Amino acid sequence: MALRKAWNSLDRSTVGSVPDAYGLVEFGDGEGTVVRAEAGFLPDLLREELAYGDAEQVRWERAQSKDHAERLLDER
Repeated sequence: MALRKAWNSLDRSTVGSVPDAYGLVEFGDGEGTVVRAEAGFLPDLLREELAYGDAEQVRWERAQSKDHAERLLDER
């Protein structure tokens, strides 16, 4: 199930505003369709996607730990 959160543009300001925490992140295209979901350290995931990916939007859910982030991904 997709996150029930608003999309944010994937740009440098969004990457700078993401918390230094683990979490579940969804990357979307320009129409709001989820193209990929990942669990991990949020700043690293967003920086990598901004530099090398093609997603236009992003949304995330903060997790308590790496294991919690992976559980959130498994429960999607």
